[in-house]
Amino acid sequence: MHPQALELDVIVTRGPLTESRHLVHGAAVSFNGDIVASARNVELETMWRSCSKMFQVIPFLASGGFDQLQWTAEMLSLACASHGGEPEHVALAARMLESAGLTESDLACGPHEPLSVRGERIARESGAPLTRLHNNCSGKHAAMLARAKTAGWPTHGYEKVQHAVQQSCLAEVAMWTDVPVGDLRLGVDGCGVVVMGLPLDRMALAYGRWAQAIATGDEIPSRTAAAIAAHPHLLGGTDRFDTILIEETNGAVISKVGAEGVHCAAVPGLGLGVAIKVEDGSLRAQHIAILTALQAVGALPAVLPPRLADWLEKPVKNTRGDVVGAVRSARPI
Repeated sequence: MHPQALELDVIVTRGPLTESRHLVHGAAVSFNGDIVASARNVELETMWRSCSKMFQVIPFLASGGFDQLQWTAEMLSLACASHGGEPEHVALAARMLESAGLTESDLACGPHEPLSVRGERIARESGAPLTRLHNNCSGKHAAMLARAKTAGWPTHGYEKVQHAVQQSCLAEVAMWTDVPVGDLRLGVDGCGVVVMGLPLDRMALAYGRWAQAIATGDEIPSRTAAAIAAHPHLLGGTDRFDTILIEETNGAVISKVGAEGVHCAAVPGLGLGVAIKVEDGSLRAQHIAILTALQAVGALPAVLPPRLADWLEKPVKNTRGDVVGAVRSARPI
């Protein structure tokens, strides 16, 4: 059976013309490894970026260290997050560190502007300097530090590839993706920790397996998914795509943003994983492409609820505020 052909490219129109086109690669893979839908090159190798966070937290949960610290479901959601730097995110990351006897200075990530509009506004109006806790990956870093602390490993250098924390994360990723550790293309992520490159269909396979594990009640995947579904604001933020998608589907679809045009989603009800890569890394195409893919495989309805429909097509405006075009799927209207 041939995979369903997906049209995931995103176009930018102005008047009657297509002014620009973003090429999008994608794969939808079932938990048993079948490629059920594809766009362009499903074997394209790219960095997984923040889409890997659900798997990087598993060794910490499996070790018992997470429960040893009496961390909560909120903390688990933040450990998987690319959060918006809102006060709730910053305060929770600080509590995670404090509970493990650590401080902001232990974080290897650097500060950056909050990713959510609300977070940026509050930070600006406060006049206080941005901290490492505002980094969208501070929850992941806090969990990695706590993993080192509870395991009795050095906390210094936890972000380096040779550290036991990163080695355990790489082993976990290899298991879910069927890509041996030695075949993972390693680099340094924007937040400073190890990032792994692998084929797009292997990313989708991992999410498909994770989706099936959730559906069948496997403890750690189910626990993680339940935490995210209960606290989607902590995974993203007030105006963040993943939060809105999870809220609008009541956790039936769990998606995770990655930088440079990578996005993944798990659909537990279908035992299916979806992974897309916008070839030029454009964020303006990314959300449209993942929504289009999820609609095509039946994970989302053809007519989206208003909050999601707002992400499916974006107006192009001139400096007067007039709508002069659109950013939308290349699929025929």
